[in-house]
Amino acid sequence: MKIITRMIEEELYEASNKYGNKVMIDMRAQGVKHGQSPVEMLLSSVAACGAIDIVIMLKKRKKHILDFQIETEATRNTDTPRWVTAIHCKYIITSPDVTEEELFKVAGLSLEKYCSVASSLKSEITHSVQVIRT
Repeated sequence: MKIITRMIEEELYEASNKYGNKVMIDMRAQGVKHGQSPVEMLLSSVAACGAIDIVIMLKKRKKHILDFQIETEATRNTDTPRWVTAIHCKYIITSPDVTEEELFKVAGLSLEKYCSVASSLKSEITHSVQVIRT
């Protein structure tokens, strides 16, 4: 998997995948900001990855989902770097046949077993750097 990220201006970047799908990464001040910051994108990724798994599991159980919303909050380290120390997902579902217990069970399965984003956060990731000056 490869993502190419380009600077648009000092605090604004555009990231695209090999298919040309793009997202804006925006660290500008409120009022000027039109995209999410990198940490906001991380939370969005955890929420979306978990939600996809949850919906798949519920659909396999023949459940009906009318609306599904995830509120994701993070606690961050106070000193630089301000890494995420905890993530809390609140799942709000509108369904005639999904119980809170059932949603709690599949949410746990998703974040603990199936979600590749949440699993990546638990793993030991290596980093490497290559520098090219043109």
